[in-house]
Amino acid sequence: MDVKDGAGEEDLSPRLYASLLEGLPAEALLTDPEVTASYATDMAAFCAAGTPAVVVLPRTVEQVQHVMRTATALRVPVVPQGARTGLSGAANASDGCILLSLVKMDRILEVNTVDRTAVVEPGVVNAVLSRAVAERGLFYPPDPSSWEQCTIGGNIGTASGGLCCVKYGVTAEYVLGLDVVLADGRLLRTGRRTAKGVAGYDLTRLFVGSEGSLGVVVQAVLALRPAPPRQLALAAEFPSAGAACAAVCAVMEAGLTPSLLELMDRTTVRAVNALGRMGLPETTEALLLAAFDTPHAPGDLAAVEELCRAAGATAVVPAEDEAESELLLQARRMSLTALDALRPATMIDDVCVPRSRLAEMLDGTAAIARAYDLLIGVCAHAGDGNTHPVVCFDPADEDETRRARESFDEIMALGLALGGTITGEHGVGVLKKEWLARELGPVGMEMQRAVKQAFDPLGLLNPGKLF
Repeated sequence: MDVKDGAGEEDLSPRLYASLLEGLPAEALLTDPEVTASYATDMAAFCAAGTPAVVVLPRTVEQVQHVMRTATALRVPVVPQGARTGLSGAANASDGCILLSLVKMDRILEVNTVDRTAVVEPGVVNAVLSRAVAERGLFYPPDPSSWEQCTIGGNIGTASGGLCCVKYGVTAEYVLGLDVVLADGRLLRTGRRTAKGVAGYDLTRLFVGSEGSLGVVVQAVLALRPAPPRQLALAAEFPSAGAACAAVCAVMEAGLTPSLLELMDRTTVRAVNALGRMGLPETTEALLLAAFDTPHAPGDLAAVEELCRAAGATAVVPAEDEAESELLLQARRMSLTALDALRPATMIDDVCVPRSRLAEMLDGTAAIARAYDLLIGVCAHAGDGNTHPVVCFDPADEDETRRARESFDEIMALGLALGGTITGEHGVGVLKKEWLARELGPVGMEMQRAVKQAFDPLGLLNPGKLF
């Protein structure tokens, strides 16, 4: 692959800027080093970032095409970005790159109540879309914890999940079609607007989760659902993580369909209380939150309460109304922020295991925390086995930083050993490149690289990510 990284013999900056200006207004180009540096990373720790040549903020598809044609002509790498709330370094700058920030392309172009679809630009914020379609009696289910900041384009790039995945599934299940600007500037349209369709290879799914390495998403057709009833929740307190995980398995085995089934360990509960004064029970070793948005939510919650008590719950408290339910969900949403406040830095893991192995994952993570003498809190989308162990550490402490990095790797190794995957929703980026190779194996990696070569033969799009 032939990529200039800005560090070679020729300084491309003047040519690059002049070429970009031919198809972009001056205000769309940011070159002040202090400003461009502020765009250089997402929210992941331990992920290297380079020095960008320019930040570009396009507003139209044609402007994105011009950027990619310019990049191809000058062999300049391009790193697509959304809100940079990602946790794997996938949006981190490469040296001499164009940081292509799509946040200005933020229009909801269409909401169709008959077809139950929305057509949006990549910079639309998840929560903005959710509220807009709710006004039309519809529902866009994917809801990452950062939904108030993260963009649909970023969600598509990392195949984001969220709290309601246990019932409604992840972003990939709601992307019907995409408009994608390829590395050479051509516009590719994938997928469909129909309820079903199987014409050709499913290129739409290929782009979902590709982390900007195959093309730049400039428009998406999203599936919507009818708005469900407002959900009701309960909180169940357990004397051990194993008991809480047993309750999770019992709920799923019983055939119940919660809209949310989340777990917070003792460390996480205390962190949330410290940050938000939420009044959660600090005596618990594991707190399980369950919610239903069914027409008979109180009855469903009663069934879950019975299963939780049978699994060893010491207390089960159903929310009295929707407002109280929302407070419980707010506590879960602030988990990562609360854990981040415990120490100067955090590494957030994203290991997904079969539900039947969830207790082993949590017990193993606790053992790793003890072995490395570290504070590691765990919050989890327990209903689909997606755990988020958060390693808290002080980067100024060299030994603690080393232990944090080693414990992070131990947690990923544990997940693979339990039949899981290294990422359920945060993506690979820079952080997990080595682990992607371990999970996929040599044949899998060969096929991945072949796909990359087909779409991006010069290696211009988000180089150094994934593999």
